[in-house]
Amino acid sequence: MALITNHTLRKLKAGELVLGLGVHHLRTAAVPQLAAAIGFDWLFIDTEHGAFSIQEATQICLAALPTGITPIVRVCAGAIDEGTRALDNGAMGIVVPHVNTQAEARRIASAFRFPPVGHRSWGGPPAIYGFQPPSPAEAQVAINNEILVCAMIETPEAVANAREIAAVAGIDALLIGTSDLSAEMGVSGQLGHEKVQAAYAEVATACRAEKKFLGMGGVYDEQWAAHYIGLGARFVLGGGDHAFILSAGTARSRFLRGLAEKR
Repeated sequence: MALITNHTLRKLKAGELVLGLGVHHLRTAAVPQLAAAIGFDWLFIDTEHGAFSIQEATQICLAALPTGITPIVRVCAGAIDEGTRALDNGAMGIVVPHVNTQAEARRIASAFRFPPVGHRSWGGPPAIYGFQPPSPAEAQVAINNEILVCAMIETPEAVANAREIAAVAGIDALLIGTSDLSAEMGVSGQLGHEKVQAAYAEVATACRAEKKFLGMGGVYDEQWAAHYIGLGARFVLGGGDHAFILSAGTARSRFLRGLAEKR
């Protein structure tokens, strides 16, 4: 069977904006279809903050593969084993939070790429080949080119080391975790603070220099989302299931209660 295409990676290489749906609470096979229905490109399956088991996360990944929606899993910092299991069972990308140094980035890139690029273990026929891969040697080369590996930049130290992190072969994207970064800078939640703007500019410069993709997370204010996309952010977390439910649900309940109150 042919290797399933990572459409998100293809679009990024073409310079296109790709939008991720944060998945924290939804647990069913409908998630990727819902993401497609609302115009998103990839799933940000959050096992760092969401209460997912590896079973639940990989079931969503498997459901996504036929839909064209790219399943990407955020693991906890240091949880290499969870990342490799996710990749073996349907994930087409891994996001690792709190990457502060080049050494940490090298460890991530090595863990999630097969030899000779890295040291990922071959776990048998992978899901992204429909469990019918060619020879391991051929499959490993192809899979290395199809997996998206992303390091999150969430501290001033990481910003200062952004160029070195971006220079690591096997790291595809640097995703700024704006909420944690602003908190670490002492300006929590101030998305447009001059420190945050400077950080985005510095990481954007690093990404351009090393031909890596700039990512944006935690920015849902339209003014600042526009600003950082203008700086070059293309790997964009567009919002999460809980936030969308709260926003749309609150608006709907207020509307309906308002109708009764007018009578």
